[in-house]
Amino acid sequence: MSDEMKCGIEIHQQLDTRKLFCSCGSELCDSGTEVCVRRLRPAAGETGETDRAALEQSKRGLAYRYQRCASSCLVETDDEPPHPVNADALETALTFAAMLGSDVADEIQFMRKIVVDGSNTSGFQRTSLIATGGSVDVNGRSIGVLSVCLEEDAARKIEARGDEVVYRLDRLGIPLIEVATAPDMRTPEEVMEVALRIGTLLRATKRVKRGIGTIREDLNISIPGGARIEIKGVQELRMLPDFVRGEIERQKMLLRVKGILAERGAREIPFEPVDATAAFEGCASKVVKGALDAGGRVVAVRLPGFHGVMNGDGGRLRLGAEMAQYARTAGVKGIFHSDELPNYGIEQALVDSLRGFLGIGPGEAFAICAAPEKRARDALAMAVGRANMALAGVPEETRDPQPDGTTRYSRPLPGAARMYPETDVPPEPVSEERMARVRSSLPELPEQTEARLARDYGVNGQQASQMVRRGRDALFARISDATGMAQAAATALSNTYSEMERDGLDPDSIGDEDVLEAFAMLKGGRFSKEAMPLILREMAAGSAPGAALSKLGLESVGEGDAAAEIARIVAERADFVRSKGTDAIGPLMGPVMGALRGRIDGKRASELLSEEIGKILSGA
Repeated sequence: MSDEMKCGIEIHQQLDTRKLFCSCGSELCDSGTEVCVRRLRPAAGETGETDRAALEQSKRGLAYRYQRCASSCLVETDDEPPHPVNADALETALTFAAMLGSDVADEIQFMRKIVVDGSNTSGFQRTSLIATGGSVDVNGRSIGVLSVCLEEDAARKIEARGDEVVYRLDRLGIPLIEVATAPDMRTPEEVMEVALRIGTLLRATKRVKRGIGTIREDLNISIPGGARIEIKGVQELRMLPDFVRGEIERQKMLLRVKGILAERGAREIPFEPVDATAAFEGCASKVVKGALDAGGRVVAVRLPGFHGVMNGDGGRLRLGAEMAQYARTAGVKGIFHSDELPNYGIEQALVDSLRGFLGIGPGEAFAICAAPEKRARDALAMAVGRANMALAGVPEETRDPQPDGTTRYSRPLPGAARMYPETDVPPEPVSEERMARVRSSLPELPEQTEARLARDYGVNGQQASQMVRRGRDALFARISDATGMAQAAATALSNTYSEMERDGLDPDSIGDEDVLEAFAMLKGGRFSKEAMPLILREMAAGSAPGAALSKLGLESVGEGDAAAEIARIVAERADFVRSKGTDAIGPLMGPVMGALRGRIDGKRASELLSEEIGKILSGA
């Protein structure tokens, strides 16, 4: 696949410091209090032009409601100028840039990046260029780094309701390191490996947040003859290859559509909407009937030359889905097009009648939208615009990742017109002396940390690598030094945590101090090591260590009580024991551990079971 694609990646990692331009903490809140409602509009950037992405977003006419909580202040509501840049965040960015071998700027100048989707109350995001150049090595290949930036995270979307979107300000202003690579990756799997390496280097600084939502990846993908597409906000590392492969196939499909349209001599379609409501009287479609009952109209457009490419060749040609995604940005649920009809309650007779109404033949295409008239016309204008883009092939755009590995259109790809200088934050000089201090105290590289863990604590290389990749090595060392239980800690922070993640739990939501307390309880004999996975799972659900232990009923039992329970189990199966002899130990361990539910060490339980079986066999 190396000759089919180019891919670069942008990684955004939250830093574990206070916010970038105020002294508020960077913790997320479970609730907020509404403080203001705003509508945003784009301003011209430094070039004097208005960014196309910001312009399209502003046309959606949405209002934005903002909620404040404990981790937000007047800076987040844009009612107070930004404070001086957070020194810890800047130092971490300089350290990371030095780790990549990047060329650090001699002066840090913050810029305003115009964003009017409501995620910033001011209509822009503050961002600064820290360094350019550098590289990361992955599997013997050097992947170039274009830039390292320090910027503020956006507000958190809580819900969308009609023409309004609700944002919470707890996340707004959390410092982010953004590292952008060159488009040097050539396979979907390499994209994931590069993202993993960069993420591991970021975690090596010991100043980044962990857990779901604290690191996000943007993919920039193109193929020969295609265009650069940005897939923005991927959060699951394992999904990166799926998104890359899906985008490659999508662009190939669009290039094929372009070729078909060229062979037909298709030309740009003028937007000529037709009110076709009269043709749909008595239509059984729930979508159409619902729109008409609400006072809406059915608007149609002709699409000459586009038959068979909107949903053709067994579903492999999917231009119609692309058109529908553009149409939805006008606030409608979707459109219908002729390649998918008859369907959805629209019968063949109605399709034929509509063709006659529009004055087109059976081989020609059309699209319809049932909604309030203005929205229907706006939606079809977007759909026709997207159809015309297909004549040129693949349009540049930003797309949102979906849970199934597909993507949806979000907005046009932004450009340089969205940037202009930030006048409220003074430039920050970076002297040679300062960078010399940074370079003299760089953190261990991940491979060095892995070797140290294996050497000093006796854990295997796979566990050491897994803990380092996920930024859990420092916690592992604290647990091991405090309790001497290095192997139990390694098993929990690698194997158990991975199982929890596969089951949809977030182990990094458990505070380090709580994990340390749980291991102190284990060392003190409060429960057996077999119970640790259950305890951790309950802690990930929000329980404190002691409460988790009580809720699960996993307090260790005395040896006398355990021996009595094991004796009861063996006595009930005495005939089985006599027939199997010592081979009965293995089959009976299941009932024993099930009855004791992790309240006794497995090794000691096996010893007690052997003793009881020995009594039966000896006739004692």
